[in-house]
Amino acid sequence: MSCSLDILYEDNHLLIVNKQVGELVQADRDTRESLEESIKTFLKERDAKSGNVFLGVPHRLDRPVSGIVIFAKTSKALTRLNVMFQKGEVHKTYWAIVKQRPPNDSDLLVHHLVRHEQQNKTYAYPKPVANSKEARLRYRLLAQGERYFLLEVELLTGRHHQIRCQLSKIGCPIKGDLKYGFARSNPNGGISLHAHAVRFVHPVTQQTISLIAPPPAGDIFKSIKNEG
Repeated sequence: MSCSLDILYEDNHLLIVNKQVGELVQADRDTRESLEESIKTFLKERDAKSGNVFLGVPHRLDRPVSGIVIFAKTSKALTRLNVMFQKGEVHKTYWAIVKQRPPNDSDLLVHHLVRHEQQNKTYAYPKPVANSKEARLRYRLLAQGERYFLLEVELLTGRHHQIRCQLSKIGCPIKGDLKYGFARSNPNGGISLHAHAVRFVHPVTQQTISLIAPPPAGDIFKSIKNEG
């Protein structure tokens, strides 16, 4: 996997990549096959490190989702990034392809989400319920193709499966997302949700970092964007 790393930015403190569909950001109890482990191996070999490689994971993307993932190469950067994510100081924008046109061309969605651990699924409610967490995002209709619509989504909170769940709740499940109501899977096994852009102040140098990640090659993101 290290040979296929799409590195968008790197310095002494950060490494930011464009994750591919199907890559697991961080290993769970069942597997060590993860982007985190692959990057550690890559850095160890490239930089000829004799000891262990430090790599912190301040956030994640779901396995079927592509796009920007930020890793911390130092503990200082990780500690500060964790606080920045908690405070909403890392601004992330996603592209999502849906089959149904949303009720409005742009809107602020506010739901109260409950995560079901055993199902690995999240449910959205209009009002607070037991164990719910408020979730907020903004979307706007970016382009329209012959069969699908391209939405730009600004994530305002970071909840489990938030975009997938909230768009499904308004009748717009993401293309390929069987778990949240789309009828068919995508050929690559992923879903048409891409972490397209990120903007934040570097936790150590204080420089503004603004990055855009190209969507997966061969996907229909670009074709819909061009049609629109």
